Amino acid sequence: MNKQAVMQLVIEQIVRDLHGLISSAKSTHEEATHEQNKPENKYDTRALEASYLARGQSRQLIELEKAKQEFESLDSADWPPKTPVEIGALLTLKNGPAEDVYLLGPRAGGIEVVCEGTPVTVITPQSPIGQLLIGKVAGDSIALPQGREQRRFKILRVQ
Repeated sequence: MNKQAVMQLVIEQIVRDLHGLISSAKSTHEEATHEQNKPENKYDTRALEASYLARGQSRQLIELEKAKQEFESLDSADWPPKTPVEIGALLTLKNGPAEDVYLLGPRAGGIEVVCEGTPVTVITPQSPIGQLLIGKVAGDSIALPQGREQRRFKILRVQ
């Protein structure tokens, strides 16, 4: 799989998310400050709720902008064999008969893109699976606790 193409798809998805959030934030800000949303009584909290939402969206915008900048600064070249997993790694993990592909990113965990017909999910070092993968190499295995059981993964490739 082409790591550079995956990273470009992730950046494009972040940009789409940014545009959607900007549009949403503008609408929310307008609603929060609109003259008709002034409280009619002390129990009317529409404007207050809209301002909380606008503030949360602003924080999300900042986070997405940081994610975009950090992904743009990552090295997208493939790594030599036996390179330990770190931020920027494109990983193929085997879980039973299934093979899943992940990109260990600095932020934006949960974003999913499809490259060459294969779904790729962004994970971060803060996620449970990301924590287990840091420092591992192709051929290593990890066990991710899930309730009383564990999901076992074998690292097939690190790019």
